[in-house]
Amino acid sequence: MGVSGALLAIDAGNSKTDVALVGACGTVLGTARGGGFQPPRVGAARAVRELAALVARAAERAGMTAPPRVDHVQACLANADLPVEEEQLAQEISGHGWGRTVTVANDTFALLRAGLADEGEPAGVAVVCGAGINCSGTAPGGRTARFPAIGRISGDWGGGGGLAEEALWWAARAADGRGEATALARALPAHFKLAGMPELIEALHLGRIPEGRRHELTPVLFAVAADGDRVAGALVARQADEVVAMVTTVLTRLDLLDAKVPVILGGGVLAARHPLLHERIVSLLAARAPLAVPRLVTAPPVLGAALLALDHAAAPAAAYARLRSRYAEPAGP
Repeated sequence: MGVSGALLAIDAGNSKTDVALVGACGTVLGTARGGGFQPPRVGAARAVRELAALVARAAERAGMTAPPRVDHVQACLANADLPVEEEQLAQEISGHGWGRTVTVANDTFALLRAGLADEGEPAGVAVVCGAGINCSGTAPGGRTARFPAIGRISGDWGGGGGLAEEALWWAARAADGRGEATALARALPAHFKLAGMPELIEALHLGRIPEGRRHELTPVLFAVAADGDRVAGALVARQADEVVAMVTTVLTRLDLLDAKVPVILGGGVLAARHPLLHERIVSLLAARAPLAVPRLVTAPPVLGAALLALDHAAAPAAAYARLRSRYAEPAGP
């Protein structure tokens, strides 16, 4: 059985997925959390089938039958990077019959909506820097700008995964003499309790350290940079430069470079607020987009997906306040 006026919000990132069933009054009825959303690896159909288990769990916690039947599904999805991918994923979700209507958007729009006030802010830009990196923006009237964000072939650089790979590259070259000396050559293998880079390279190549653990090296990179290492510091600086380049490009494309608009910063790398990274981003933004207002958002992005669902339902102001109050608390599973 469905719940009249109920909405389904999905935020599916590269590393984790959050699902929330929300009443039209803004009450969170049931939630569930799972792993990353990877249609490029497993295909759209299988990726959405994996979402189905989370949707069923949230429905059970809401006291609804599984699968649920709601008025609208708002899905903000990583790897929904091209219009054709959004269309395919919308079709797959619609096929499960969870809602009367379905909207699919890239997950950057969840962060953007989470960071905008419910009234009076029709424009803004959001940068997600977590496992990957992406940026999107919206202008008054609904015009949007974004990047494909599908890897090096679309000009991308950085994110937690990219920073880990860069750190490994520089550490390997420092260890064998091809590159500049850096404390990364000691710190990266030490993180895995290995003697040096040759041992780490072997362990990664032969799979003794799973590929999924490479993200653990990103905080190591920031720690080495904070200690004054030139190579590590240059990587952190480049990440800040990339964030600001994306923001100013989107602002320019939306004719907002000279407007006072919020710039929403989110994702695990930015949410950690590493001083070298955060302070450089703020400084560069002040120089290149003086009216932009940086705003760090650490609320779970599923809040943004749920707010978009409330927008679709033309919910009353009290519903937005109730929903934001719920997600002001530490997020549960």
